[in-house]
Amino acid sequence: MTTDRITAGGHVRIRPFNTADTYPEQNLSNDLCQAVVAGDTVYLRGQVAQDLETRECVAVGDPAGQAEKTMDNIELLLREAGAALEHIVTCHVYLTDIRHREAVYGVLGRRLKGVFPCSTGLVVDSLARPEWVVEVTVVAVIP
Repeated sequence: MTTDRITAGGHVRIRPFNTADTYPEQNLSNDLCQAVVAGDTVYLRGQVAQDLETRECVAVGDPAGQAEKTMDNIELLLREAGAALEHIVTCHVYLTDIRHREAVYGVLGRRLKGVFPCSTGLVVDSLARPEWVVEVTVVAVIP
């Protein structure tokens, strides 16, 4: 599959979409994208356990499974942007329940072994869909 990209404002925007397509049950219409490459920096939209092609939620009820899919998405988007996991400099991890911390961080620790990013962990009331229990944002710098 060819990844959709547009250049706008001098930056490359990867996998642009409109929220009306992603969240049809909500009265939203925002033009967003999954990743922005600005110079040598890659900014990823918060990633969740959603298939980027079909928009289906996966691993519902399984925090570790959701973390795996989230990391799969991050790895895929970084690759599409010309980067890799080892280029991550910072990440923010959002959990809907502190009890998911061990399962989620176990996956992230394994997938980011040797990367040493700055990281912030937050517990929030909810994410955009009730079935999501983890969301991760990252910033990476392409060497």
